[in-house]
Amino acid sequence: MRTARFTLDPSFTVGDVDPRLFGSFVEHLGRCVYTGVFEPDHPTADDRGLRRDVLALVRELGVTVVRYPGGNYVSAHRWEDSVGPAHERPRRLDPAWHSTETNRFGLSEYRDFLRKAGAEPMMAVNLGTRGVAEALELLEYANHPSGTALSDLRVAHGDKDPFGIRLWCLGNEMDGPWQTGHKTASEYGRIAAETARAMRQFDSAAELVVCGSSSRSMPTFAAWEATVLEETYDLVDHISLHAYYWPEDGDIDSFLASAVDMESFIEAVVATADHVGARLKSSKRITLSFDEWNVWYLPEWEARSKTFQPDEWPEAPRLLEDGYSVTDAVVVGSLLIALLRHADRVAVACLAQLVNVIAPIMTEPGGPAWRQTTFFPFAQAARYGRGRVLDVRVDAPTHETRKYGETALLHATAVRAEDGSVTVFAVNRDRTEPLPLEVALHGLDVTRVVEHSALADADPDARNTLDDPDRVAPHPVPGTTLQDGRLTALLEPLSWNVIRLA
Repeated sequence: MRTARFTLDPSFTVGDVDPRLFGSFVEHLGRCVYTGVFEPDHPTADDRGLRRDVLALVRELGVTVVRYPGGNYVSAHRWEDSVGPAHERPRRLDPAWHSTETNRFGLSEYRDFLRKAGAEPMMAVNLGTRGVAEALELLEYANHPSGTALSDLRVAHGDKDPFGIRLWCLGNEMDGPWQTGHKTASEYGRIAAETARAMRQFDSAAELVVCGSSSRSMPTFAAWEATVLEETYDLVDHISLHAYYWPEDGDIDSFLASAVDMESFIEAVVATADHVGARLKSSKRITLSFDEWNVWYLPEWEARSKTFQPDEWPEAPRLLEDGYSVTDAVVVGSLLIALLRHADRVAVACLAQLVNVIAPIMTEPGGPAWRQTTFFPFAQAARYGRGRVLDVRVDAPTHETRKYGETALLHATAVRAEDGSVTVFAVNRDRTEPLPLEVALHGLDVTRVVEHSALADADPDARNTLDDPDRVAPHPVPGTTLQDGRLTALLEPLSWNVIRLA
């Protein structure tokens, strides 16, 4: 059994972790909002209709920023429908998810949810069916203190204080033919530039995200980024990335190596952005907003979507409610490691989504809320992944994967906190064998192992359900030691590991 090894030294770092790396996403899709975060008739609901049991889990999850209201939904969304007295808001058909939107949950409820969850807003504007004027109107309504028509309208609606939204997405997945108002790269680049320029005239502190490719597999990938950034480079702060992973044709080994693709995706977008910056002779450095990522069993959704009846427009139907296994959770942990390993360029990231819809938190209408397996790696990374990422160069045994070729069985990173403590995050991709790990520590003032926990199970398909909500959770791992500057541990097969040193 070959040992995996790497060295940690505070002189060799990647960068500081932006807390917004631990963001999430709430879209008007399925039951994410209605009977998810918002259910006025629920026994735990507060006076604004928010489920207190869900709020408690969101705080435990450690979410720092929440993207809203979409997603595909935003490209036909009218922000005016989401403000004012809830009983006066119009019902609309949502073409993105073939549903009826009641607008009972809107902008004010979203901001109230964030305050209670302890997260920051990340608001998307509609650049599919709308444009510059509507984005400016939303900005004025949300952020201007008072004394204008739209800011005074917000005050009249009961929100005296501005919402203080600083982070804005300029549309969503505009490269996708499925997107309402789909545009070519040049078409989108122009409207994004016009909108960005106008928003900055209203609010110079606005932080703007321009749409990159909706996935690396798009035929226009990289060319899209280059064209869009040629128009917007000096007007925006971040470019977006979206990626979802699932086991294709039952290929679990490639699925467990999904982070290989995520890291390559990040590096390709960085290279494209830096190339455009060099062409423009700009000293500015564009950072990345990986504002949709997760495990999503996409083929199952595509098969189900073909059964939709054209005359049926249900309210808050059960859509994309994937139940996640231990295997899925290990992949999510590995994707978190990939994001941390690129903390020098990834400034924002959003696990899509937060509740019920491909989510770490599940609920039943009128019933309980519970943690999916994927809840745990995110919560642990959000809690212990704060500080400076150390440069980890792994020497590990490998195995062959159908999709990514020869792949290391160990995927790892480490974060050093301000107090000098160090947390190692590690995934063993081997499905059957444990993996010995040795870490040499140089120049780090740590002397003991505080904790080694692992998310693993004899059944790789084990999951938490309504009937058994606590079936899977991290467990302590005995035998991990730190002596003479060397950490030794044994990583269980198919496991997500958190090793804390102080």
